Amino acid sequence: MLSASRRTILASTAAMAAALARSPIVAQALAAPAAGAPPQPDSPRRRLSLEADWRFHAGDIPFAPLLDHEAAYAHAKAGNATGGAAEDCDDGDWAMVTLPHDFALGQAPDPAANPDQAYRPRGIAWYRRGVLLDPAWREGALDLVFDGIATNATVWINGTLAARHFGGYTPLVIDLLPFARFGEEPNTIAVRVDAQDSEGWWYEGAGLYRHVWIERRAPVHIVRHGLVARPHPLGQGDNAATSGDWAVPLTLDLANSGAADAAITVAARLTAPDGTAVAAAQAALTLPAQGQAQAALTLAVPRPRLWSPADPALYRLEARVLANGVLADQESGALGLRTVRFDADRGMLLNGEPCPIKGVCAHQDHAGVGVAVPDSLWDYRLRRIREMGGNALRTAHHAPAPELLEAADRLGVMILAENRTLSAAPDTLDALAALVRLGRNHASVIAWSLCNEESIQASGIGVAMVTRMKALVRTLDPTRAVTAALNGAMEAEPNIADMLDVVGFNYGRGSIDAYHAAHPTRPLLSSEDTSALMTRGAATGDAARHVIADDDMTAVPWGQTNSAAWAFIAQRPWLAGGFLWTGFDYRGEATPFGWPSTSSFFGAMDLCGFAKSGFHIRHALWSATPVIAIWPHWTFPGSEGRAVPILVASNADLVSLHLGGQEIARAPVRDGVARFTPVYAPGRLLAQGWRDGRVVASATCVTAGAPVALRLVPDRLRIRAERRDAVPVTVMAVDDAGQSVPVAQHGFALHVEGGQILGLGNGDPNLALPETPAADGRSGAMALFNGLAQAIVCADGSGPLHLVATAAGLAPARCVLRVDPATVAALPAVPPAQPLTEWRQAPASAQRPVPGQRLGDGDMNSWAWTKPGATQPTDPAAPWVLLHLAFTPRRAVAAKGGTVRFASVVGRAEIWLDGVRVALKADPAPAPLAIPLPPGSGERLLDVLFDNRVTPGRCGLAGMVSLGA
Repeated sequence: MLSASRRTILASTAAMAAALARSPIVAQALAAPAAGAPPQPDSPRRRLSLEADWRFHAGDIPFAPLLDHEAAYAHAKAGNATGGAAEDCDDGDWAMVTLPHDFALGQAPDPAANPDQAYRPRGIAWYRRGVLLDPAWREGALDLVFDGIATNATVWINGTLAARHFGGYTPLVIDLLPFARFGEEPNTIAVRVDAQDSEGWWYEGAGLYRHVWIERRAPVHIVRHGLVARPHPLGQGDNAATSGDWAVPLTLDLANSGAADAAITVAARLTAPDGTAVAAAQAALTLPAQGQAQAALTLAVPRPRLWSPADPALYRLEARVLANGVLADQESGALGLRTVRFDADRGMLLNGEPCPIKGVCAHQDHAGVGVAVPDSLWDYRLRRIREMGGNALRTAHHAPAPELLEAADRLGVMILAENRTLSAAPDTLDALAALVRLGRNHASVIAWSLCNEESIQASGIGVAMVTRMKALVRTLDPTRAVTAALNGAMEAEPNIADMLDVVGFNYGRGSIDAYHAAHPTRPLLSSEDTSALMTRGAATGDAARHVIADDDMTAVPWGQTNSAAWAFIAQRPWLAGGFLWTGFDYRGEATPFGWPSTSSFFGAMDLCGFAKSGFHIRHALWSATPVIAIWPHWTFPGSEGRAVPILVASNADLVSLHLGGQEIARAPVRDGVARFTPVYAPGRLLAQGWRDGRVVASATCVTAGAPVALRLVPDRLRIRAERRDAVPVTVMAVDDAGQSVPVAQHGFALHVEGGQILGLGNGDPNLALPETPAADGRSGAMALFNGLAQAIVCADGSGPLHLVATAAGLAPARCVLRVDPATVAALPAVPPAQPLTEWRQAPASAQRPVPGQRLGDGDMNSWAWTKPGATQPTDPAAPWVLLHLAFTPRRAVAAKGGTVRFASVVGRAEIWLDGVRVALKADPAPAPLAIPLPPGSGERLLDVLFDNRVTPGRCGLAGMVSLGA
């Protein structure tokens, strides 16, 4: 279909649309919900959040040593995990946490710990959660999905090892069906997270720091990431994107786990940004039982509205799968139509036009939450990049969260998606494949970066690895360029630079011109540059206090200031643009200092997203409209009569400075900056930007008085009742005129009702205060740093969110956020109960056995192993069946007593506890049973004696047996 003419595709699509309108089955399939809505109730697909009510234990729980044959034998068998992985692990006193969760952030910085991990010990921790699964989910596909675990993870389900995973940036997907129980029988998920190892040289956090899901699909379904769209214009050349019609070829990888072949109809449609249906198509095929197949079809789009940073237009793609005429699965998502081409002479072309990349590099941690970033903070951070004038983000140096890509599509931020590890090892190739599958349907993703600054980039081994990695990317996505961020030895041979579609230069300002001259046909990109250093809001530096002036005059030896770095790129139109290091400060890598500095100084913004001078300079350099900003402020108490440094960021030609209505200085603008050292006097400072003899922009800065009150400024006034929709709230001090006081350093306290405080921060690279709130999330404390701080809050749905800030000597501040209902469906946690699973069964007997026996040590064979959930036929010649269990109650039940609950006992039975008969079930019909357990510590004995003499048939424990309060 890719070779079909525009007229043929449009004509065939029109015919298909007419046929679809006449088909009641397909018409029903195409009656999809509105963009952004959840699947309709009749859809078998479910995606449920598993984020609330996890039990958390900081530190390891050692597995018991294997010191005897019985323990070693049991250890080697499925379902018999011990320690924190055991089904009956006593987790009643563990902390309760909600995901995403970064347990490293709560660790106190330790000067003996790894400085690149912000001096925070990472260590080992355990997470546990119980869930009930719908019996209707026994058939089809049922996955447990961890979007990100930092870093090494081992997962057990119902006491059986289910997965091992290394790598904090790619998802872990576990097929639940072989491990799961359904109905009223709970399932236990146990995760051991080992973050002692690291993948990077920056703060990586620790724990279940991204979302966790249960994903259910019917037997006939689209496999995970199996819907692939590859839009392209039908014409040729750079002008084709904007001058003609487009085709959207689709492939859907389908699976059928059912026992019979299925007649499949795939129906797809595309809806324009304004809601108008613009294209539809269908395909039919037979999907074999227990097999897979791929469906292919093409949508035709006449003269589409194209995606770009200036206009991030998104269509809605909807695909439905009908099996034997019945809806089996559906998938929908945003789709942007655009072309990207890297040219050796013109840089990057977006939709046929030069589009210089005005990008930033960024790690994924944020003030107050570490790497456990709520979805809405990705939106906030990308909006801050756009407000700076930027149009791109390099996900340095790892795969991004799925929600970041969704936000980038919406906000028009181009993504250079970077892989973590240069390797051809199977697990690292799997991680690369996961990155490509995640991003290949996103218009925002413009290229794949295979690696960053590898020492073997100029070697045969490096070339061999990149050859395999590039081939894998090409298989999964033949449409995007492959690059890598390289830092020197570019002319050495062999070299991975020779294997790339676009050669990325990290710094290398002294060699990039020569390389371009030697390789004039290779597209080049400044994949990393700048590395300027500054402390937000600091007018002057103080090395002894680890403070660097916020004036864009200091950079690392291998880097440049913001002004110089962009001037270099702007003078070279053949460069595709650049990514400044970094958009935001990040924990770790506190160049040029060490302890007690725990975060970097590189950002154009601090950890909270508050602007530094780099933000304003980039805004001036990257904006077509007039820009002017005075920095850092005009409040210098005690400096009256002395010269103070002032920076004015502007894209005008000349800036004049005025104080009290009088012009006091003029200076030319060089690379986005005019610099002044006026004599300080309190008042109103005015900066005017001039171009061609007239004022094109102006900014004022007024001296602030003494602070008298706090002020809270939320990023927005509406919030959904779910943790993923957190809101950053700026905290500041104001004077009696309501003017923000940029030099205030006051400590303050916060209290919230109707929600929780997720974290607090202030952007100080030397912050010594904890960023986590009180254990209940209702209160917290922080200090202003150079006038600003930030709280991250979320709503619980109990009513409006009320946040109050108080500080000694200042009037309190309040803000109220309106709360909307949650939009993401969740699977509730099961109340804690101790499963009683390790039963032994004596051989069926003609004589009544004696309950309360203890088995001989090491006897693996006289008594069979059995677990609840199974029944067996009775034998008239041996009607007595004895089940025995030795167990130790959890601490809370041992102290206060509890109840043993049998979900379903089949057959006539006696229940014996510690050698005493405590219950008789006379009716052989299946029935639940509850037995009181008196308090008592140590091992307890439980026996179920079945008497099948009168009513032969079946007997056993047909359901779960548990012990609870």
